[in-house]
Amino acid sequence: MKADRHQVERLLKWAIDFPERRWAVESANGLGFLLAQQLVAAGEDVVDVPPTLAARVRVLGSGKTQKNDPNDALSTAIAAMRAKRLRSVVAENHGGVLRLLVDHHHDLGSLRTQAVCRLHALVRCLVPGGTPLRLSAARAGVVLRSVRPTTAVDAERKRMALGHVADIRRLDAEIAASKARIVTAVAASGTTVTELYGVGPVVAAFLIGHSGDMARFANRDHYASYNATAPIEASSGPRVRHRLNPRGNRRLNHAIHVIAICQIRHPTDGRKYFDRKVAEGKTTKEALRALKRQISNGVYRQLVIDSGR
Repeated sequence: MKADRHQVERLLKWAIDFPERRWAVESANGLGFLLAQQLVAAGEDVVDVPPTLAARVRVLGSGKTQKNDPNDALSTAIAAMRAKRLRSVVAENHGGVLRLLVDHHHDLGSLRTQAVCRLHALVRCLVPGGTPLRLSAARAGVVLRSVRPTTAVDAERKRMALGHVADIRRLDAEIAASKARIVTAVAASGTTVTELYGVGPVVAAFLIGHSGDMARFANRDHYASYNATAPIEASSGPRVRHRLNPRGNRRLNHAIHVIAICQIRHPTDGRKYFDRKVAEGKTTKEALRALKRQISNGVYRQLVIDSGR
């Protein structure tokens, strides 16, 4: 069935003969997002089938990895019938707004970092020794005004560098405006997660936006697994050990890392916990990971309170 503006009407008309039905959408947070949300808005029961699960079914069923619409539909349906505890898709709420805002804020920061790195590369070819690593638009403007190009190549380098300075000024203004919108949106959400030490508006928006519906987490251990603060087993033979989990939601993991560093730098309960773990013989990295797990539990508790569960 072709995707167009009438897709939901045609799907519901086709499914009218199935009064008890459930829709399985592959990647309901990705390419299948719009369709999944349209079906939910129409009062339909929708589950999200992860692309990796659908791909595994496709390979096991045919031994091939080729994708086409019929194979995708079949593998998604089989996965939905056989898999346990697939996520139910719910209508977007205020958390969706926060996720959009913080992801945009993150993208702006990445663009600014890219512009600064390119500016550094050009300035290093114009000024002996370059400039300090923390380079602001104002500081770069002062440095470039003192540059007197002697060749056509240097003149072009200076013009390009000035263009990057203009980009940095524009991005600084957009980042400031983005942060102001995040502060307003977090205040409007009425969240209690900001009661945790080290959680400001931007970090709170990451936590709320990327955690999503808290009902999909059975307990705090499941939440820790999702945000990768729970270690994974790496035992071999009689030796039982665990190691860092490189998977999970990395945006959430980074937000929890920021909270942990903030708590360690100040006289907080988090700092006392960190010192106690170090005194027990753990390395600083191991103690930091243990603290992040405790913070994850605290975040889970506050987000569950916010959800009214």
